[in-house]
Amino acid sequence: MLRRALLCNQPTASRRPVCHRGPMPTIKSTLPRRTRWTPTMGARSRDQQRRWREVLAVVLAVNSGATDAIGFLALGGAFTSVMTGNMVLLGIAAAGADGALAVHTGAAIACFILGCSLGTRIAGTPRPDDPIWPPAVTRALAVEGVVLGAYAVGWWLSGAHPSGQLQLLLLVLNAIALGIQSSTVQRFGVAGLSTTYLTGTLTTVIARLTSGHRLRDVAQSILTLLGLIAGAALGGLLAVRAPAWAPLVQLASLGIVLAAAVAVIQPARDRDLRVT
Repeated sequence: MLRRALLCNQPTASRRPVCHRGPMPTIKSTLPRRTRWTPTMGARSRDQQRRWREVLAVVLAVNSGATDAIGFLALGGAFTSVMTGNMVLLGIAAAGADGALAVHTGAAIACFILGCSLGTRIAGTPRPDDPIWPPAVTRALAVEGVVLGAYAVGWWLSGAHPSGQLQLLLLVLNAIALGIQSSTVQRFGVAGLSTTYLTGTLTTVIARLTSGHRLRDVAQSILTLLGLIAGAALGGLLAVRAPAWAPLVQLASLGIVLAAAVAVIQPARDRDLRVT
């Protein structure tokens, strides 16, 4: 009987193997379950990325304020992002035959334009299918970081007191950096969002409040303006009292933005793509 049972379970050339009869045993899969995507999850993730973008725009405004203050106080009396102010200063220099001021403001304007062109080439222009934070924005801001890094090295090599041709060179580098930043932010395609030329932002805030909008409707614009003022105050204070530390405000603020873009926004966007 035992031999027969063994033969029944062993396949031979003339005998088919006997299949298991009865219910098959349940095998639990050890593979991780794929997250089921819902529209609510996607909307929540986009809202979080949008809030991060608003916060980082304020940090970029801090960088702009600090860079402008340092340029005006320590790099020849010219701005690095406020081109309206530089145009006025250029006119004043022409009227007063102030050659040094004319050179500095003219160079700042020209190099800001160069930076804007470079930023647009790297970051591109808004597209209908853009994510909240396009990867090209991070690449362009990284290039800005390289330019500011070169400026910081020159600043420290001069003993934090640049003069002559080096002073002009450092002003030029700062103007290029903020030109890149200005055009890069345009890739977001958000009307009124800027981190450099903020006269229009101030005008919009006043117009909306006067026409009956609530304070919460212009909160982002107000925070951006406050970020600019805070950056200018900190950058100006360090440029006068502790010049060796001044470039760190610019490098740190831009570094925070890049770190958040890579460590927070990019993973969130990739996660959305995996579950859709």
